[in-house]
Amino acid sequence: MFAKSKSFLFSMSKLFHHHHHQQWREMGAMAKVRLKWVKNKNLDHIIDTETDLKAACILKDAIKRSPTGFLTAKSVADWQKLLGLTVPVLRFLRRYPTLFHEFPHARYASLPCFKLTETALMLDSQEEIIHQSHESDTVERLCRLLMMMRTRTVSLRSLHSLKFDLGLPDNYEKTLVMRYPDHFCFVKASNGNPCLKLVTWRDEFAFSALQKRNERDAVTGEDGLYREFKRGQSALTFAISFPRGYGAQKKVKAWMDEFQKLPYISPYEDASNIDPESDLMEKRAVGVLHELLSLTIHKKTKRNYLRSMRGELNIPHKFTRLFTRYPGIFYLSLKCKTTTVILKEGYRRGKLVDPHPLTRLRDKFYHVMRTGFLYRARGVGMVSKEELLLDKVDDEGPEEEGSEEEEIVEGSELEEDSEDE
Repeated sequence: MFAKSKSFLFSMSKLFHHHHHQQWREMGAMAKVRLKWVKNKNLDHIIDTETDLKAACILKDAIKRSPTGFLTAKSVADWQKLLGLTVPVLRFLRRYPTLFHEFPHARYASLPCFKLTETALMLDSQEEIIHQSHESDTVERLCRLLMMMRTRTVSLRSLHSLKFDLGLPDNYEKTLVMRYPDHFCFVKASNGNPCLKLVTWRDEFAFSALQKRNERDAVTGEDGLYREFKRGQSALTFAISFPRGYGAQKKVKAWMDEFQKLPYISPYEDASNIDPESDLMEKRAVGVLHELLSLTIHKKTKRNYLRSMRGELNIPHKFTRLFTRYPGIFYLSLKCKTTTVILKEGYRRGKLVDPHPLTRLRDKFYHVMRTGFLYRARGVGMVSKEELLLDKVDDEGPEEEGSEEEEIVEGSELEEDSEDE
């Protein structure tokens, strides 16, 4: 259905840019509106819980990769920053006895060692099943990420940072990539850094999450906007969920109405012909960030992970302002000494709207972690094997804190050029 979308949307962008360039440049409302940062406690809570979850998953994979089947406290002592933890790694490992079994080293009795418990191994085997059964979905997401890049390449360093967010298997370079030589290949950048490159453009993947959502609405009769878009008569609009107090402001409403009326340029289109200072390019950049977050299974990632790909994605150097200018689309969390950006439409009342099977398993993983934390004195038998069956994985997710709790933080300015950990 989207086989011709690439040429169609490219010609559209040229048409709008040539005939309406001045119109997009003179929208005063888009240049003047500034919004205060609004704190969302539900979304911040997700960052809190998933920071520990990600650290535990990384340690689980590291123990599994270890030739000895365990890690020593000394070998992970300097991993605190890497894992994004606010406590020493040894203390973190001891918090979760349901996952990590502590025992003394065979030669050095005072050196603590950690191996995976039977519970952790069972969860890991279920994760392997999910990776295998959803491999085509993972390949598509990886292709689409590369298709958004200017040179169809991404550095392995940047990709490794996104591994958890994209739901890639731990050893994706040796397994997933190597099984698809007609999709991916390894190359070296001009600076010598290893990169992953898309071998062949995939027309069947060249449509965005926003296009797919509007197409579904058109098919179900909920929205005729997509049919008009395909005839070149309308622009596609983003789902907007304003923080409390913003949606009723006339100035904000007028600004967003003008923004939504701008032509939608697919993130898979060539945008080199668009004025980089124009409002049209700003909407295109918002679309790129929207699509990249849509590709992540938790609908969020760290701002610094995006910064490392800014040039390839062709988004502004100071792109954080896009998140703060469009708080109805994105949310910035400052929890855990880092800056995380969340796609708001991906969540409803603190839970994922459309959870990927891997996120559901990670919910179970977090349940096991929390159980171990609460009942450390009672050993590892607090989690039954029946609870861990794959078909028993429920939609637990992070605990909900009631209704959406939002708070305007006076005087809060998010530093554009500040660096996360």
